[in-house]
Amino acid sequence: MSKNFEIMIYWSKEDGAFLAEVSELPGCMADGRTYQEAVTNVEVMVEEWIQTAKELGRPIPGSRRRLMYARAS
Repeated sequence: MSKNFEIMIYWSKEDGAFLAEVSELPGCMADGRTYQEAVTNVEVMVEEWIQTAKELGRPIPGSRRRLMYARAS
């Protein structure tokens, strides 16, 4: 099982924090005072989301893997 999910991070002026969302995992998001804190927090949430899905017998989506490979010019 790949845990390489796309993370979208943006600043929320309303919340005064960075928000990090994992679109492949519905409802999986976290926040942080800094960009790195939001990333760290959402990584924990991904693990918890996957663990909860396993406990409930629900499917765990794979990552979208938009970029299959990169090649330097």
